[in-house]
Amino acid sequence: MGELAPERNTGFKKWWSMLRPHTLSASFVPVALGTALVLPVKTPDLAMFVAMLVASMLIQIATNLFNEYFDYKRGLDSEESVGIGGSIVRDGFHPKTILRLAFTLCGVAMLIGIFICANSSWWIALAGSLCILTGYLYSGGPYPIAYTPFGELISGLFMGVFIIWISFFIQTETLTLNCVLISIPIGILVGGINMANNIRDLSGDQQKGRRTLPILLGRPRAITLLAGLFTFSYIWIFGLMILGVESAWMLLVFASLPKAIQATKLFRRKTKAIQMMPAMKATAQLQTLFGILLSLGLVLDYFI
Repeated sequence: MGELAPERNTGFKKWWSMLRPHTLSASFVPVALGTALVLPVKTPDLAMFVAMLVASMLIQIATNLFNEYFDYKRGLDSEESVGIGGSIVRDGFHPKTILRLAFTLCGVAMLIGIFICANSSWWIALAGSLCILTGYLYSGGPYPIAYTPFGELISGLFMGVFIIWISFFIQTETLTLNCVLISIPIGILVGGINMANNIRDLSGDQQKGRRTLPILLGRPRAITLLAGLFTFSYIWIFGLMILGVESAWMLLVFASLPKAIQATKLFRRKTKAIQMMPAMKATAQLQTLFGILLSLGLVLDYFI
């Protein structure tokens, strides 16, 4: 029997689904962690935190919508496509509606960026512009990043590492070694979400001419690499604690280890795209739990 086509969304649900809300933890976690790192330096500015959080989420939603639009224009999406995308082919949105909304959200994010720059540094305008441009070029332009082996690296840097750095910098007007070191595993796990998506879509992407990292590695080695990224993230945090860079509170992140094990096992046991959706979900949950527990560890270290 063939795989069942995903259910068509209607009403509010189709608008909510279009925003891909389950992906937004990838932007929430870095902003929260970058702000938690501010505590030993000063009391974080709540307005700056909220502004950074909203701007980051708007850019991520816009990136998702650019991906939606350009996947449709290149014929990559169909009503049988597996995943959280497909608002155009499945839910009836006009392509131009998706594209206009993406640019509108980028515009709103830029307006929020003006407030952030006015209260910190105008260099942030350059960093924010690069993030928006990368979000567009991930799926758009003549050579989309999503078609190359560099998707994991770019998403990890721009949606993980750089967001943490910017969130810290706008509060402190500096960048510390601790901030740089702690950002690394979050960037790796954000890239891991991208890799999980590419593992799920490996067969379809290969047929459509993409050259993603899992396609180059092959499915078994891609899953092994993903598990290795999970492992490295935990070892990195343990190393920071052993070397005295951070306190033992950082070990709270190990409470998220079952999600890493679950995601790896699910990927190894399933081969069809629709069967790998739980593995995708577990990977995203891992990044969320890891980042929240890491932020909690920083907060507890400061107050206790």
